Amino acid sequence: MQSGTFRSVVAADSARKAALWAVHQVMQQVLPTDEDNDSLPASGTNNNPASQSPDCQSPASQPAGSTPVAVLDGRVRISERGYDRNDCAEMPTMEVVAEWNQMVLTLDRLQQMMRRA
Repeated sequence: MQSGTFRSVVAADSARKAALWAVHQVMQQVLPTDEDNDSLPASGTNNNPASQSPDCQSPASQPAGSTPVAVLDGRVRISERGYDRNDCAEMPTMEVVAEWNQMVLTLDRLQQMMRRA
């Protein structure tokens, strides 16, 4: 799966779930939480999106010692056959981000309900 400077190999039941996982990984750069490390499934991959691909690393644009930041573009592309494929599934990034946001809000509400019980 790829979008912008982000590339990752993920195991998912569908293209949409792979896209959601990718958005989650990238959003962790912006909105990291303690729960992320406890609630994410063990996938055997590094959860740092910047480490997923050399494409994410741009030494000229990053200050020395800083962590590279992955950036998504307007489309998320998913292929079981590799990167840069013309036969990949594509989804609008903002559509996937909106769905991811709804999931995060729902999980937050569930957590709050569990704390009250």
